[in-house]
Amino acid sequence: MKKNNNSGHRTGSSRQNISGEIDFGKDGRIVVKQTNGSDKSQRTYKISDNSSYRLTVGDKVIFTLIKSPEGHTAKIEKVVDHKRLFISGKFENHGSYGIVFPDSRETKREILISPEAFGNAGNGDKVYLEIINPEDLKDENSDLRGEVTEVLGKSGDRLTEEKSIIRKFNLVKEFPREVENEAEKASIDVNLDERVDLRDKTIFTIDPIDAKDFDDAVSVEILEDGTYMLGVHIADVSHYVKEGSALDKEALKRATSVYLVKNVVPMIPEKLSNDICSLKPGEDRLTFSVFIKLSKRCAVKSYEIKKSVIRSKRRFTYEEAQEIIETKKGDFAEELLLMYKLSKSITLKRLKEESLDFDSNEVKFVFDSNGNVDDIVVKQRLDSMRLIEEFMLLANKCATIFVNDLSKKIKIKLPFIYRVHDIPNKDKMKELAEFVKQFGYTINIEEKNSLRKLLTAIEGKPEEFLINNLLIRSMAKAIYTEKNIGHYGLGFKDYSHFTSPIRRYPDLLVHRILYDYIYNEKNIIKRAEHYKNIIPPAGKQSSIMEQNAEQAERESIKLFQGEYINKHIGEEYEGIISGMMQYGMFVEIMDILVEGMIRFRDIEDDYYDYDEKNHIARGRRRGRTFRAGQKVKIKVVRVNKETKKIDFNLVLK
Repeated sequence: MKKNNNSGHRTGSSRQNISGEIDFGKDGRIVVKQTNGSDKSQRTYKISDNSSYRLTVGDKVIFTLIKSPEGHTAKIEKVVDHKRLFISGKFENHGSYGIVFPDSRETKREILISPEAFGNAGNGDKVYLEIINPEDLKDENSDLRGEVTEVLGKSGDRLTEEKSIIRKFNLVKEFPREVENEAEKASIDVNLDERVDLRDKTIFTIDPIDAKDFDDAVSVEILEDGTYMLGVHIADVSHYVKEGSALDKEALKRATSVYLVKNVVPMIPEKLSNDICSLKPGEDRLTFSVFIKLSKRCAVKSYEIKKSVIRSKRRFTYEEAQEIIETKKGDFAEELLLMYKLSKSITLKRLKEESLDFDSNEVKFVFDSNGNVDDIVVKQRLDSMRLIEEFMLLANKCATIFVNDLSKKIKIKLPFIYRVHDIPNKDKMKELAEFVKQFGYTINIEEKNSLRKLLTAIEGKPEEFLINNLLIRSMAKAIYTEKNIGHYGLGFKDYSHFTSPIRRYPDLLVHRILYDYIYNEKNIIKRAEHYKNIIPPAGKQSSIMEQNAEQAERESIKLFQGEYINKHIGEEYEGIISGMMQYGMFVEIMDILVEGMIRFRDIEDDYYDYDEKNHIARGRRRGRTFRAGQKVKIKVVRVNKETKKIDFNLVLK
């Protein structure tokens, strides 16, 4: 049999071992990239079965190819070089050995601990451990073994579980001494050599009520010809966090700030994030500004990007700005009302140009004087929030278009870090199309306009957020990359992140790139070569850490939802069926967005079978049916603080 030297595997055979590395695919989900053979193009394959491995971008693997209707997919046979694997779990002391029951969804098997590796752990403690034989994760006949590295506290205790989330996702609040020292030396130095002085302009911030770092401010003026000048002013973090410094290396390692319910793990030290870089009212602050000239109909006529210095005139909360929008009275009412008018026009224009407008629910926790959860409320998406979102989207878009236009002007492809979002996965969209049929909706998965019509049709309906969330899950994941494939969800051909450098590393990197391309023209070729090398790894690291942060934040929310609902065991609530599976259905309490499971075996009036094809559960004797989106009454029966699982019973009418 001939060998195909270009592919790295035998022609006609799918069983030869191939070396590979786990990487991000275009849709933001992991793929395996072939690394052996002489093919310089490094072909990538979708992974057909990774359920037995906890795969991380950068892992070195051995895989084989499996034929599928869409071509070849990869089956992971072995992880050759896995990053050190740490997990948390509940420890049980059995004398001559210990057992840890992991919190991890990926690693579900118990882990054996030898007495010398207990690390002072007591029975019932939550511990943090390293799996010392991760190569045996797929071999169900092998025992997994671990070594306790830290005792976190008593399992089920909230402070312990909070600490467990931080450890589980490898988050570190404290900064190395060298990093803190660099941050402490930072001070405001207003040098106007390269900056536009905007300190006399009416510029202000609008942020959440509990925000401590203000990294964006806005301004607006009516020009003599009746057009508008919108200003978006972003904290100039790059002035303080120099490339290659200890601050920079630590910021890239973290890549993003992580916002847990009662804990923030910042990307840069608080001396910078909450003080020197934060656009506090009445204080001189260094900024990077985008000046966007809008026509009377709010089309972008031109824009400029310049270093600047501002002095914010007011710190608005979203609620304060909203009240002024509604009452038309208050500080800077004229500017706020004009901004609101412009933002509505910009939104309408964006939605007409292929943008999808998702509206997913978020929760906010209300705490009592002792720091315990007193209530859960659903965050309202205010007009003031939409206003800021719209202006930030526009500034991000202008910053990206600037680089692409400059590339055309000087006839050199300038490297840039893009925020991209690929087209949806067809299989997932087919599942979505089947799912929404039960509500009377039909979609053409080949047409984006069909999705937009669906979003309009479900607005205000009980199933709105259920379908919204499923649609979001059906989409590709947005990632950071040097390859510009556009942003499907926003409908933008050119998009990046520029507006949050205090909390996102790509924005900080974009600021550096823009500075060199605008102010360092003589060395633009040299700098372009430099960025060509550093953007790909920075994009990959930022994408990895963003997804890690999202998982940690979701788990933190579940922890506090569990704490709240645990005080209401036995109480009844109205809920909506949010999903179904073979043995039960998930129900979300509508007013507080707490989700729990009702097992079919616990429904007393009948024996229920799940019809996977039609997405319904039907009683054998009475024929009663349940389907996603249906309203039901539930009773809270059980909360597991360790696994964060909540059990409901159906209240029969």
